[in-house]
Amino acid sequence: MDLNGRTALVTGGSRGIGRAIVRRLAEAGARVVFTYRDDRAAADEVVGRFEGTVAVRADQADLASLEPMFAPVRDGLDILVNNAGIGPATPIAELTAEEFDRVMTVNAKFPLLAMREAATLLRDGGRIVNISTLNTVLPAPGLALYCGSKAALEQFTAVAARELGARGITVNTVTPGATDTDMLRGANPAETLAQATTLTALGRLGQPEDIAAVVAYLVGPDAQWITGQNIRATGGLLV
Repeated sequence: MDLNGRTALVTGGSRGIGRAIVRRLAEAGARVVFTYRDDRAAADEVVGRFEGTVAVRADQADLASLEPMFAPVRDGLDILVNNAGIGPATPIAELTAEEFDRVMTVNAKFPLLAMREAATLLRDGGRIVNISTLNTVLPAPGLALYCGSKAALEQFTAVAARELGARGITVNTVTPGATDTDMLRGANPAETLAQATTLTALGRLGQPEDIAAVVAYLVGPDAQWITGQNIRATGGLLV
């Protein structure tokens, strides 16, 4: 895949799935602007390792971050990947209005407004990929806000595909299964991860590179006829 001359914007690109996406696109020749929230050292490590990458600090809980995030790509954009998100585990009986607003803003409102902004910058034939979660179809206790916010993002994807299709812009969702990231390990005990491995047809946890490969396909030339889809990259955890 050749992405030379293309510009990509990836949210949450300093670690985990986002970092793998940044690497995959940069190695294909794209200029990749990515965001990070707190870990400047991790962001600097990505910039130092992968040529053509630029790090921008952005906190998706703060809509004011949209302006600096898009500042480096005002000259034109080809790819937007909405990857950043949060997944706090809180039972419904303990939810607060403040937590609702925070999770919905980070996982749904900010990505939607990013798509709105990207729509004015994307060149014809551009690509948008939104990263969701398998929990929208396999919900778990404590994940009401995570599931709900990502489900909203999936619907935003479908509508955007309809609205932007006339310009050849494709908009798709990628839904990872159990993927071996700090976020997954921080939210689940070892026995849960072992069970997920057992239930996955391919017999292992996914790796960030597995998800990055699917994203890379969707933003490449061979996926020009795929839009409005939810690609479930789960290794067979859901079949």
